[in-house]
Amino acid sequence: MRIGNTEVRALGGGPGCLVMILLSVGLSVALTVLLNLVLR
Repeated sequence: MRIGNTEVRALGGGPGCLVMILLSVGLSVALTVLLNLVLR
């Protein structure tokens, strides 16, 4: 998958999949906390 000039490649295998899931969950939690702080 390409985003602009950078090539984004999903990590292969089980561990890579787990890392991608953990990253997305962590990012969504961080964004939610940031939004709550900003909109307070």
